[in-house]
Amino acid sequence: VRIPLPVSNILWEHCIRLANRTLVEGYANVKKCSNEGRALMQLDFQQFLMKLEKLTDIRPIPDKEFVETYIKAYYLTENDMESWIKEHREYSTKQLTNLVNICLGTYINKKARQKLLATIDDIDRPKR
Repeated sequence: VRIPLPVSNILWEHCIRLANRTLVEGYANVKKCSNEGRALMQLDFQQFLMKLEKLTDIRPIPDKEFVETYIKAYYLTENDMESWIKEHREYSTKQLTNLVNICLGTYINKKARQKLLATIDDIDRPKR
């Protein structure tokens, strides 16, 4: 059965968006992440994008920035993380909490981590 091009593009867009959201959710489930692991996240995503560009003509790739921004957040410092958390409300509480615990968990003291987690909780509070 032939699928009309506009319908095919809509299906591709939804599949790509779901795949990108799933990647971020997968990254949010890591228990430990080294600098090499962070670099591999970026490399894996770039490979994924290259393959997508060969499979479909949809441009720009839906939610590409969503994944890239999350991966780049792994490199933030303690001072930058608080403002980043406040600016990026598109991520779930779980995803933000993991960034704080995994990225900064070994580099910051308990008080600073609790402050960042409280910031996440404050953002999440109106949703409840």
